[in-house]
Amino acid sequence: MLLVGLTGGIGAGKSTVAALLAERGAVVLDADQVAREVVEPDQPAFAALVEQFGPSIVDADGRLDRQALANVAFATPKSKAALDAITHPAIHAEFGRRMLEAPDGIIVLDVPLLVESKTAAERGYEVVIVVEAPEALRLDRLEGRGVPREDAQARMRAQATDEERRAVATHLIDNGADQAALVAQVDTLWTDLQSRHTTKQP
Repeated sequence: MLLVGLTGGIGAGKSTVAALLAERGAVVLDADQVAREVVEPDQPAFAALVEQFGPSIVDADGRLDRQALANVAFATPKSKAALDAITHPAIHAEFGRRMLEAPDGIIVLDVPLLVESKTAAERGYEVVIVVEAPEALRLDRLEGRGVPREDAQARMRAQATDEERRAVATHLIDNGADQAALVAQVDTLWTDLQSRHTTKQP
């Protein structure tokens, strides 16, 4: 098994790279999906979030109102740290369970906050892929998804800087150009990952 961390700032296109790697045969474990599942109403993290941030983050159906949570959790560094202290351990535990269940191969953990949560060393990633794109393009993409520009900027400021992500990168993927350029980079990356995985085989 080759354990690969995949990360990038919000709007950089990390999910697109994850999908391209999955098409080539990688097993992709998505932190966003896991993050959604660990805050379901029957999960301990849900109760902890409500206790920390109040009942206003619960919608009429008794589920987590993600926008309401984002509004309070991303407001200050202290509130962001409180959010991370609740969600990161739950996400890491679920990731660990899924990794144990995964077949041997190239396992890509799609983790937006890999640098912020300092999981590179804890998880033992053998390769870290960082997806980048210019900030203006990222903002445009987020606005296209319906995220207000000011909200998008606030989320970017709450994340690691490009320099911090580059410091842990084995591979940098530039997603600031067209799809053909991105696919070419992923093809090169996939060749390297296959080589690393083959080298590990007994």
